[in-house]
Amino acid sequence: MLPVSDAQAIILNLVQPLDHQRDTEVVDLLAADSRILATPVTSPLDFPHWDNSAMDGYAVRYQDVQHSNAEQPAVLEIVENIPAGYQPKSTIQLGQAARIFTGAVIPAGADTIVIQENTRREENRVFILAAPKPQEFVRYKASFYQAGTQLLPAGIKLNAPEIAVLAAAQCPQLSVYRRPRVAIFSTGDELMTVEKQLQPGQIVDSNQYTLTALVKESGAEPLILGIVKDDPVALEKVIAHAVAIADIVLSSGGVSVGDYDYVDKILDSLGAKIHIQAVEMRPGKPLTVATFPSRDAINRVSALYFGLPGNPGSVLATFWRFVLPAIKKLSGITEGWEPVFLKVRSHDELRSDGKRETYLWGKLHLIDGVYEFHKAGGSNSSGNLINLAQTNALAVLPMGKTLISPQEEVQVLQLVNG
Repeated sequence: MLPVSDAQAIILNLVQPLDHQRDTEVVDLLAADSRILATPVTSPLDFPHWDNSAMDGYAVRYQDVQHSNAEQPAVLEIVENIPAGYQPKSTIQLGQAARIFTGAVIPAGADTIVIQENTRREENRVFILAAPKPQEFVRYKASFYQAGTQLLPAGIKLNAPEIAVLAAAQCPQLSVYRRPRVAIFSTGDELMTVEKQLQPGQIVDSNQYTLTALVKESGAEPLILGIVKDDPVALEKVIAHAVAIADIVLSSGGVSVGDYDYVDKILDSLGAKIHIQAVEMRPGKPLTVATFPSRDAINRVSALYFGLPGNPGSVLATFWRFVLPAIKKLSGITEGWEPVFLKVRSHDELRSDGKRETYLWGKLHLIDGVYEFHKAGGSNSSGNLINLAQTNALAVLPMGKTLISPQEEVQVLQLVNG
């Protein structure tokens, strides 16, 4: 069995990010949310586009108001009213000012904004009751961004702030990486689909639904291949098909050492190289990771295969710990693939036998500004689906650690939906 950290290193080393030339597509900006930018973006626009006011007030010449105060205010003639979207017509001369609003263009001759709270107006005159700082509240053209330089780098996820920037920069279309394709199937004669009536000994294949949801949350495209019976011929056919159509293949079940666990043997018969067969992790020990011969001269490997355990808790734990980082790296993101761990306070007593790195599910609560981990009620069995609902965190007890007492610090795996 491999230590968890060693398994993670092997997996991430095996992942080849999508190619920035072959694996891209052009999408409209409105369809770019959560996509990975494939090429750097520049804009022909300066930001700000012009010198503009950061506040409502008066555009003035600093030399006219530098000594102004409430006892001896500078008195200026108002020569123009400048709302946002208006092109000023006047040039501010000695002893003059323009009424101006936030975002409006600074008129020629003015170099400073006096906020309206520091003024008093009488008809077409304004009294400056407090001297501003030189160039105060003036946002200068290109002070945020200069046209033609890099606006956003490749390899970042486009969330709402990035979409806002791209819209303002008039970028209607973008080159993004295609979504990673992830094939999903479950193995086992006992499995049934959700709409079928269960017979004695049968269970619903919840893993297919779980993995489909997780893959969608990760930004990848799920390819659902259904349930495969414990038949070596059928399994080999499905695995060969999955490897041909997907970047990553996820199977659940069939990777233990039972009489009907055929997956590893089939992988070997298909020419796969098995890199991992078991991990020092609870739940999630029976984990298979394999690669296949190259499809072409450019790729070193084709699909990356994950044979996940069959128990629902094990599927979630191994996906979050190993599969999600692999999808992130594959997607074209340039950094931040690794799992993120937080140090928080434990509300409950947490126990482990210490023989393997142990993951206990529960929920993070914010208590007096400090995150606290609350262990899920009921048994922490990897086959217990019921207490997985509404959890959003996995507490991690390292190998050799058997007890974490209430109020003691514990490391928690931050989940994609946490």
